[in-house]
Amino acid sequence: MKRAFGVLAIIAAAALLAGGVVLWCNKTFQEPGPLARETVIVIERGAGLRQIAKQLGQAGILRYPFLFVAKAKWTGVHHQLKAGEYAFTSRTSPATVMEKIRKGDVVVHRITIPEGLTTHQAVKLIEDAPALDGQLSALPAEGSLLPETYDYIYGDTRSALAQRMKKARDATLKDLWSKRAEGLPIANPQAAAILASIVEKETADSKERPRIAAVFINRLNRNMRLQSDPTVVYALTDGKKPLGRPLTRTDLTINHPYNTYVIKGLPPGPIANPGTASLAAVLQPATTNELYFVANGTGGHTFSKTLREHNRNVSRWRRLQRNQKSKSK
Repeated sequence: MKRAFGVLAIIAAAALLAGGVVLWCNKTFQEPGPLARETVIVIERGAGLRQIAKQLGQAGILRYPFLFVAKAKWTGVHHQLKAGEYAFTSRTSPATVMEKIRKGDVVVHRITIPEGLTTHQAVKLIEDAPALDGQLSALPAEGSLLPETYDYIYGDTRSALAQRMKKARDATLKDLWSKRAEGLPIANPQAAAILASIVEKETADSKERPRIAAVFINRLNRNMRLQSDPTVVYALTDGKKPLGRPLTRTDLTINHPYNTYVIKGLPPGPIANPGTASLAAVLQPATTNELYFVANGTGGHTFSKTLREHNRNVSRWRRLQRNQKSKSK
């Protein structure tokens, strides 16, 4: 009898101990973890449960890696843990850590391609972006990338990101082309992209773009040269770097297919990557008879219908420049 009682006592004690262990495990798993500050780690593809737990422990995210392993196996989560880049805030509980990795709640990076960058400049941003894999196999065509903000995650390739930018540009241009105004002297979507790139480089004011586009449309309709300074800059630099100096009269006379002071019509390709607003401005330009514009000194432009009026505006702009230089001395 005493022996049976002893066995029962041992079983009861073991049950109490096991229950206590379970309670401790559950409580500890829900409590804040030891992490002192936000930490980012990368779980590589093919990492097993124990390797993941060890990595989390070494990073100071878990106090008891063995508990993470046991809980993952007990709940069946060990087959659902996903590779990727994860950010953990301070004191993140083991339960939250496991759920984040189970869901694949990875760090999302963003890259912004500003409107009007040349492809060389845009590619430099892509090359310098963190967490991307590989290199671009070839330089994308000028004007083929849509300036926008793009999300990506660790392990995405630079080539795939550039391809997304190209597809976004193609889709945007296709949509805008289908809604274009009638009677435009623009033969095809590529011609629209070329003119839009010129508009993009002429002004940073989105409200002005339809009006500047209209000036160029009017000049094309009259077989007038576009005479756009940014095309000369592109001819001199090939879009690889800023010119770094003002244009000279000699620059305006160089024999180059992109120099719209020399050629008639559009240059053979875009001079930058135009944004959606510039593409839309070219395909839905303002209604105006204006043929000229010049900077007004406040970030915008003064427009005119005649050369005489334009020359007066240019003289006014040059006086303003001289006054600004004299004040700065």
